[in-house]
Amino acid sequence: MTRPSARPAVPGSTGRTTSGHRSTDPYAKLMEERILLLGTPIDEASANDLVSRFLLLEHRAPDRAIALHVNSPGGSFHAMSVVYDTLRFVTCAVETVCTGRAEGTAALLLAAGTPGRRYVLPGARLVLHRPAPPEPLEGSASELAARAEELSRIRDRMEEMLVRHTRRTPEQARSDIERDTVLDARAAVEYGLADRILTARESPRPVPGAR
Repeated sequence: MTRPSARPAVPGSTGRTTSGHRSTDPYAKLMEERILLLGTPIDEASANDLVSRFLLLEHRAPDRAIALHVNSPGGSFHAMSVVYDTLRFVTCAVETVCTGRAEGTAALLLAAGTPGRRYVLPGARLVLHRPAPPEPLEGSASELAARAEELSRIRDRMEEMLVRHTRRTPEQARSDIERDTVLDARAAVEYGLADRILTARESPRPVPGAR
């Protein structure tokens, strides 16, 4: 069994202080600002990393918003579901921002942010598509039938999420998942995956209502 890959290391920056030089971890600095980054495929490692950070930030300040920046090709539906459920479980408002691409399961995470605080940058690219099997379909007839049933269940869950967080009907969501639906920033807002295009940094502000 292949182990999920760990998050790629980000080079530290070096700053001069009165006592000399010190290295700075960019992820640590982002955590101080309550900013999380999903910049890898979604697998068990990246999902567990994000969940632990969500829970830590909620513990530190349950009434302060968390920002999740997404630039991901998507990945495992099951791993995404762990992050999705946590995102909706924490008491903090969660601002989501697509900073590059959000494909497949990553697009669902973007859409699950707090209503009114789901953003895309002008050059964002979002793609909706059907779930793919994690490995080649091989085995006995009964095994193939079981895996086909699981893929159908996952597709149904993806449709439910799209309907919940967008302005699509179940029929539209089903049709859009069955084929690659590519959306630029404006189309993503019109679709309902995001609330608006973000062209400048904004200060966090409270948003009433449940997520």
